[in-house]
Amino acid sequence: MALSRVCWARSAVWGSAVTPGHFVTRRLQLGRSGLAWGAPRSSKLHLSPKADVKNLMSYVVTKTKAINGKYHRFLGRHFPRFYVLYTIFMKGLQMLWADAKKARRIKTNMWKHNIKFHQLPYREMEHLRQFRQDVTKCLFLGIISIPPFANYLVFLLMYLFPRQLLIRHFWTPKQQTDFLDIYHAFRKQSHPEIISYLEKVIPLISDAGLRWRLTDLCTKRGTHPAIHDILALRECFSNHPLGMNQLQALHVKALSRAMLLTSYLPPPLLRHRLKTHTTVIHQLDQALAKLGIGQLTTQEVKSACYLRGLNSTHIGEDRCRTWLGEWLQISCSLKEAELSLLLHNVVLLSTNYLGTRR
Repeated sequence: MALSRVCWARSAVWGSAVTPGHFVTRRLQLGRSGLAWGAPRSSKLHLSPKADVKNLMSYVVTKTKAINGKYHRFLGRHFPRFYVLYTIFMKGLQMLWADAKKARRIKTNMWKHNIKFHQLPYREMEHLRQFRQDVTKCLFLGIISIPPFANYLVFLLMYLFPRQLLIRHFWTPKQQTDFLDIYHAFRKQSHPEIISYLEKVIPLISDAGLRWRLTDLCTKRGTHPAIHDILALRECFSNHPLGMNQLQALHVKALSRAMLLTSYLPPPLLRHRLKTHTTVIHQLDQALAKLGIGQLTTQEVKSACYLRGLNSTHIGEDRCRTWLGEWLQISCSLKEAELSLLLHNVVLLSTNYLGTRR
């Protein structure tokens, strides 16, 4: 009896009589609400599968970049010469891959809209032409890499012969200048030979006026010819003896070297290749005339001049634009039957240009 009174008094002091079960339930509720055990927990205990994959991929990419950065710093610190070659090679692969994707987009657009090559804008035409040339040069490396373990030999050959085996994407800035000079020296060696062939066919020209004009043009050594002097000879180069189909075999080989094309093919193949190459340049000239030389960047102007026979690596931009303007005036005035004159224009217009006599 006394014990029950003590319990009743304790209940009165606390304010109300609380059963043990109610007291335990209250403690659990306070613990879940965070008042007794700390901060509230998120009700979302697990991430979705997509979020897990995204976080994992982000983690892998971050780690890969960190490892790649450490690897680059290691190469640059301990193997500086190899690191330069490695960097150029990796950037070259990226540029080649970007060129391939752009060429594919252009070809896809041509197929969808039934567009021919000569109907493309200038930059797309030039990109396809340059990409085809690069792929053709890489074809030899692809062939010799087919046998087992031949890739080690390929890497050695690329290191020893970068000019012959690698495309411009894998050249250092110094190599680009040096190799372009070397190539121009090769084609410049054929210029006197081509002039001599022109002099040999002068007696075969029936028109006396044309004979005099061609003789005057060939004997003007050290003088840059005027545009009207070259265009006055259109008739000589449209038929016998200087038409594209009437050129002698040795003359065709010399012109192939002047255009940086191989001269070791049979004469019919050389003639066909020269005709195709000259036709492409003529189509590029017509597209460039529509675009305007003023729309080209400095690098585009220098590349266009070099393709057409001028060593633009050591000539200022203004002179390159002036020379390219003269070339376009001649090219856009010629018809398809007169493309032999455009082919010889590589020699006639560039041999004695100011700044190229070295």
